[in-house]
Amino acid sequence: MAQKRAFLTVGLLIFDQVEVLDVAGPFEVFSVTRLHERSRQEEPSPFRVLLVSQKKKEPVVAVGGLRLMPDVSTQECPDLNLLIVPGGFGTRREIKNKKLIEWIAERASKTGLTASVCTGSSLLGKAGLLDGREATTHWLAFDFLRKCAPKAKIQPNVRYTLQQPIFTSAGVSSGIDLALRIVSHYFGDDVGLATARYMEYPFPFDNRRAKTA
Repeated sequence: MAQKRAFLTVGLLIFDQVEVLDVAGPFEVFSVTRLHERSRQEEPSPFRVLLVSQKKKEPVVAVGGLRLMPDVSTQECPDLNLLIVPGGFGTRREIKNKKLIEWIAERASKTGLTASVCTGSSLLGKAGLLDGREATTHWLAFDFLRKCAPKAKIQPNVRYTLQQPIFTSAGVSSGIDLALRIVSHYFGDDVGLATARYMEYPFPFDNRRAKTA
């Protein structure tokens, strides 16, 4: 009898005016990951990704107008192995959302890894998760992060920070880099490299942030 596969459950938080690629980038990485590249067509991903919002039955309108339909609400979200908090203009409003901040803090206390993309780090900061920790964000949002996480050790020259159990990444496309590093964290560099190769995306060996000017 075949052994039932155990999946790692990923909760990807979404909210109005979330940045599209902050969500879609990690989602793509986790959805195309395979433990055995030769059986890509038959083998499912080892990750089960759920879009999580405060209101399950209402679509979330992302930056640019793309509509995302959540799988579960924060109230009915199952236990998670990994929580991903993306950024976007909506974080300026959500840092004042006491219930959401409390949910992030509570979930992070029970989740193996918690990670942010872009200004999602501001929500982690408001939840007290970055105190004394290295963190980064979009290059235009360093001051915003300092206000939300005054005790964080902000790293302006990297694309991601990997200080367990809290990971953070810079803006937009760097969420793909972080997700690939997370794949390697769980399953080793061979699987991370194969995932990047399938996506035709460079594996992020180099953590230096590209110059913005």
